[in-house]
Amino acid sequence: MCGIVGYIGNRDAYDILIKGLHRLEYRGYDSAGVAIIDPDNRLNIYKSRGKVDDLENFCQSKNVSGSTGIAHTRWATHGEPNDINAHPHYSASGKIALVHNGTIENYNVLKEALQLQGCVFKSETDTEVLVQLIEYIKTSNRCTLVDAVREALKEVIGAYAIAVVDTDNPDTIIGARKSSPLVVGIGDGETFLASDATPIIDYTDKVVYLNDDEIAIINRNQDLKIITVDNVPTTIDIHTLRLSVSQLEKGGYPHFMLKEIFEQPRTIHDCIRGRIGNSGSKVTLSGVLENREHFQNAHRIIIVACGTSWHAALIGKRLIQEIARIPVEVEYASEFRYSNPILTPNDTVIAISQSGETADTLAAIQMAKKCGAFVYGVCNVVGSSIARATDSGTYIHVGPEIGVASTKAFTGQVTVLTMLALAMGQLRGTVKDEEAAKITDALRSLPKLIRQTLKLNDEIEKLSGIYTYVHNFLYLGRGYNYPSALEGALKLKEISYIHAEGYPAAEMKHGPIALIDHELPTVVIAPNDELHEKIISNIQQVKARGGSVIAVVTKGDKTIAEIADHTLEIPEVPESISPVIVSIPLQLLAYHIAVKKGCNVDMPRNLAKSVTVE
Repeated sequence: MCGIVGYIGNRDAYDILIKGLHRLEYRGYDSAGVAIIDPDNRLNIYKSRGKVDDLENFCQSKNVSGSTGIAHTRWATHGEPNDINAHPHYSASGKIALVHNGTIENYNVLKEALQLQGCVFKSETDTEVLVQLIEYIKTSNRCTLVDAVREALKEVIGAYAIAVVDTDNPDTIIGARKSSPLVVGIGDGETFLASDATPIIDYTDKVVYLNDDEIAIINRNQDLKIITVDNVPTTIDIHTLRLSVSQLEKGGYPHFMLKEIFEQPRTIHDCIRGRIGNSGSKVTLSGVLENREHFQNAHRIIIVACGTSWHAALIGKRLIQEIARIPVEVEYASEFRYSNPILTPNDTVIAISQSGETADTLAAIQMAKKCGAFVYGVCNVVGSSIARATDSGTYIHVGPEIGVASTKAFTGQVTVLTMLALAMGQLRGTVKDEEAAKITDALRSLPKLIRQTLKLNDEIEKLSGIYTYVHNFLYLGRGYNYPSALEGALKLKEISYIHAEGYPAAEMKHGPIALIDHELPTVVIAPNDELHEKIISNIQQVKARGGSVIAVVTKGDKTIAEIADHTLEIPEVPESISPVIVSIPLQLLAYHIAVKKGCNVDMPRNLAKSVTVE
């Protein structure tokens, strides 16, 4: 949710830290700050509410010299967004500075204990409690910074990724994590620390992902050392990043979101490459083949996810049930983890997350594993926490998604779930060859079909002007495209701040129809499928009450064209594949309405790309 950057080496830290903070802006934040140890071993901390640009302006006349530093973008959890609550936070002596992602749940207890020892707090944050605790332990026990961090973390309940610097140890940065991501970049005579790999890729492609309860000791003059909170050395596993700087830049587009929408022909090609051949119906997912007994013998599948991933999960439920004939339940991870669920070793849990760092989904995985269930991950980020916590899984391979509102990750998730359903059906013998061939042919055609659908962009841009200043939208869909309606509504409210609701079209009569009038536009997803006649009836009911209708229809649908106010034509595809194609005009509609309203589509207010705290 927040962003951490750290640097130690021979270069000026400030420029690297600021560039890294810009790379992390996509995660969402409301303030930013840096802490740098200068050549005279003085700790200089500068922070401000607002954007990284505001921080840069504030630092223009400041001393930013030094080659050891940490930096942070904050998304407020404890305390309002302001200069005082911004990170880094520092100890009473001014010698130790700390940045922190996550939530310290027992911060009040720790704070009261420290206040009894004379500590005075400047901010409202849980983070300041941790840096004060570290200094108190270091001073009271006359121990090293590393030991003070270890002992402090033993007292902490909650989630954290932290980076710590100390003027008594100017050649050292300490990093640690629990349930919040942290990665170390290994350069040539320099080392980097960050929440994810995006700030690191400019300098090195060699990274180490910290595991829960691990502490990284980064010293200018020594090799990286990693220990556990209990002071047990661990093996250092260096990974090579498959990431390029060009993937993190807009490439001529005005926004990352539009770039990512238009990348989908390529990202879907990358998603299916090597998993289905140029012909035939065979689907090859190594995670399924290597764990065939779990999928062949599964009594039940439970899919856990949040947000957009939950919408993909609803589509996956129908795909798996229809193709593989296994009962499927879909749960919000945030509810599942607190619902005392009944899980057995005969269950398979599928966890879906774009970032692979979603806190609630990670907690659901841990619960499932404790119950003996087999856990399969579907995520985008290689080396992420979910990728490492699950028993097996499949990457969606769509590349980094910078826009907060998910686009290409959603279509990648649905594509992987389609292949997963086919692979399971083929293992279990529940799908006929001709049906599998029909779906795999459609999958192979998806990049071309998406390119065709993207040609609607100019038409949708013009259409969006009519609906820029409405206050509410209704989205309706049926069958496979009921979740598409939910996703379309979510995209609109995420980036345009227009209230929007997604509903199964047949449920409109059970309440939402009361809202329909000339001020409430309705987006109806109506491809030519087995429920086509039913949804025509829904459109007529909306029109009979004075509502305007934007219909997403199969090319050549003259019946709906005569009824709806506007139609957006998509290519004909099998019903099970239609959510991927349907999502394209819905993404474009949300994008263009938000742009016309002057909204920040890449970084919408109050939202974070990866929800790593509860």
